[in-house]
Amino acid sequence: MGCLFFRQLKFPIMRRLSPISIGPVTIDMPVVLAPMTGVTDMPFRTLVRRYGSGLNVTEMIASAAMIRETRQSLQKAAWHPLEEPVSMQLAGCSPTEMADAAKLNADRGAAIIDINMGCPVKKVVNGDAGSALMRDLPLAASLIKATVEAVDVPVTVKMRMGWDHSSLNAPELAHIAEDLGAKLITVHGRTRNQMYKGSADWAFVRKVKDAVKLPVIVNGDICSIEDADTALDQSGADGVMIGRGAYGRPWLIGQVMAWLTDGTRLPDPSLAEQYQLIVDHYKAMLDHYDGVTGVNMARKHIGWYTKGLTGSAEFRNAVNQEPDAATVLDMLARFYEPLIASGLEVADIRKAA
Repeated sequence: MGCLFFRQLKFPIMRRLSPISIGPVTIDMPVVLAPMTGVTDMPFRTLVRRYGSGLNVTEMIASAAMIRETRQSLQKAAWHPLEEPVSMQLAGCSPTEMADAAKLNADRGAAIIDINMGCPVKKVVNGDAGSALMRDLPLAASLIKATVEAVDVPVTVKMRMGWDHSSLNAPELAHIAEDLGAKLITVHGRTRNQMYKGSADWAFVRKVKDAVKLPVIVNGDICSIEDADTALDQSGADGVMIGRGAYGRPWLIGQVMAWLTDGTRLPDPSLAEQYQLIVDHYKAMLDHYDGVTGVNMARKHIGWYTKGLTGSAEFRNAVNQEPDAATVLDMLARFYEPLIASGLEVADIRKAA
């Protein structure tokens, strides 16, 4: 299910979006790159911005680690000037730590502080952070209050529908956030207990939209132009956030933006362009991380980029066992060279694979 489930409309709605204001920050086209741990680091976000995005959100950063300025938290908090304005996402369960981490990042130039109240991962939830906060609205409120009072930049909140289907309290939490000074709400249309199973319930997000006057962003399973149209129509939201749909397709958000702007359907990049962007992405990851970490972190991206291409399964198996960065670049060249030389379109190669 999820992004593997393709919703297709015969007659796309092409609902145009208006600019939204997040405090003093204006987003001209609210098609947003979602925060995804281990994926939306600076190299990936910068690549997405090259193709177009209304707003980039960083990986989730633990507030306690941010205060300690650990190496990993600083890597996650780094951004390229091309991305500005940047939304910095923080997670935690201590109002004091959240406030301190928010102030630290605002002082470093973050334009927006986003509070994670939606992460379903057990390690985060067991620490009473992420979507666990939807079981404790007083604690959630205290986190929002402390963060808003600590910074001069706008604060936003990302949440799920609720902990489970017996406690769908996102409208209530959104209303609390609005009263405490939050400037935007993002809702992933699943409960925590669903994790990433089933399909996102875009229609539920309309209940959140009806509960607040703030801009609301719909998130979950938006993997195509058609998905974006349907999600906006069902939710009544002011914008869309795209996460897993951008795996191996950093150009998708730009395609959705073009469609929602004037109905233009931008084609996927050619195989030659895709090869070059993979090389650029790989080298950027090697620069961002140390060599070993960069090679390891890049493997999943290579897998997503090459999925469905002729010989990709065997290629991925070989790449995933190769520790040397230069050798991997050579393997990429040898994999893409005959595909590019074939002159076929990407879609045709994937069909034949």
